[in-house]
Amino acid sequence: METSKNKHQLCDMHRTRRRLRILATVLLAALLAGVVALTVYFTYRPVKPQASVARAAVYQLESAGNSSSAAAAPYAIAARAQFTLLLHNPSDRVSVRYGDLIAYVTYRGEPVAAPVELPAVVQERGADVSLSLLFGGLGGGAEPVPVSEGTVRALAGDCAARQVLLRLVILGQVRYRSGLFRTAWRDLFMRCDVTTGLGMDAAAGGGAGGVPLIEYPQCFVDA
Repeated sequence: METSKNKHQLCDMHRTRRRLRILATVLLAALLAGVVALTVYFTYRPVKPQASVARAAVYQLESAGNSSSAAAAPYAIAARAQFTLLLHNPSDRVSVRYGDLIAYVTYRGEPVAAPVELPAVVQERGADVSLSLLFGGLGGGAEPVPVSEGTVRALAGDCAARQVLLRLVILGQVRYRSGLFRTAWRDLFMRCDVTTGLGMDAAAGGGAGGVPLIEYPQCFVDA
């Protein structure tokens, strides 16, 4: 009787040890799989692109107040400007594709030129891409855009001080690719605050052309 009881206890011990070995094997496999997944993720994870404005040219930034035309807005700003935007892909493993890009310019939170559509862009690993963004058309006078009275008055004061802050905004979609790995399309938002040394000649419609950048901003990018 005692022998049978001892055998039963030994069998229970063997089964317990076998279960522990199986559990340890499963936990070790899960740990190794997690390590591999983290390694792949940190190796090929998407890295947000970087952007900066390298050059600005303002051909017209003309304010109009109290227009006599009933069809026109009481206060408006007509702007023709061109910005050179530099896109940098900081990843040497992941390429970037941009789509459905729209850009516009604001002054004190109000649009001052009609938005423009940009072509799709493919940025290879570690590459830099330069985009030329033109607002207000190639020649002639730009179409005035309605703004508030305060914005018109602020523009005159900023131009007199030769320091005008314009905001360049880019909206669109972005996706990342590395070999067989490809993400879904994500929303893209870029914001570049460009402080220019713009004077009264542009505000009066004289056309300043290339203007000095008081700061070379790193744009905020959410992608």
